[in-house]
Amino acid sequence: MAVEIRFTAASVARVRFAVSPLGETVLALRILLGTGGHAVHQPWVRGARPLIADERELPLLRALIAGAMPSFLFPVPRERLPSMATELELLRATEEPFFRREYGAVVGVPAEEVPEPAAVLPRLAQALHRCHELLIAPQWGRMRAVLDADIAKRALTLVDAGVHGLFAELHRDIAWDGGQLVVHGRRTSHAVHTVDAGGHGLVLLPSVFNWPNVGVDKSPVAAASIRYPAVGVGLLWEPPPPALSGLAPVLGHTRTALLAALAEPRTTAALATRLGITPSAVSQHLGALRGAGLVSTHRTGRTALHLRTERADRLLGMPAS
Repeated sequence: MAVEIRFTAASVARVRFAVSPLGETVLALRILLGTGGHAVHQPWVRGARPLIADERELPLLRALIAGAMPSFLFPVPRERLPSMATELELLRATEEPFFRREYGAVVGVPAEEVPEPAAVLPRLAQALHRCHELLIAPQWGRMRAVLDADIAKRALTLVDAGVHGLFAELHRDIAWDGGQLVVHGRRTSHAVHTVDAGGHGLVLLPSVFNWPNVGVDKSPVAAASIRYPAVGVGLLWEPPPPALSGLAPVLGHTRTALLAALAEPRTTAALATRLGITPSAVSQHLGALRGAGLVSTHRTGRTALHLRTERADRLLGMPAS
């Protein structure tokens, strides 16, 4: 069924991007529990599946994500880079009528048989927090780097080509049709679900674990939202080259990962995001690598760009950068 998102001038002006650690956690669980996913995620699945074998809340999570998923699992972020804690607060604050309607539709029970939100939402938030810590947090630095890079790419397209150009390249299942956004097919008189963006706008969320599909919130409380596959997901779970694997026990995993990331110039902040560590930790490791002649740093004003040296390339058995 096609989904048509209707815009006003105000809602077009409120198209924005965001990243959702909660949404990625839910979608990752959906893959691990065998109800979705793509072969590109299998390297991650093999390592992650044993981590949740003993989770007590899996029956509750499975019941909610086995088929069509309730919208309250995907609260629309109010900022570009919310924390998991912030998103879980939004989940716990789901209004009762909305919770009852969504829960009942997914589980298949009448509204009067739906349990009280206070009996479900705190348990659900706790279980998702635990799963996030086990499954997502260890990889969040690498994931964030992919998601941030995608947003940067889309933002340039929006500047250069406008809204029409942005949607034209976002995904093959998304089309800008006569001033409305149509997702998952063409509009017909008998197979259209309409979502009104109203004055709240549209939030575009690049996703790792929704790849290669597009997801649309068909029951938005405020802003409409679309989750689309981020560029670069196919490279995310690739194993490191043998030379990097051999160096990790000598240099340490963090310094080896820094050398791998410095095939192109990067700032300290970009490296911290990519590796999921603090900028001060990055600076400390870079200092050691610089002292060994493996990294060079060039400063322009307040910005410092780091790049691995030819010595580092030879050590890694790679062509010089």
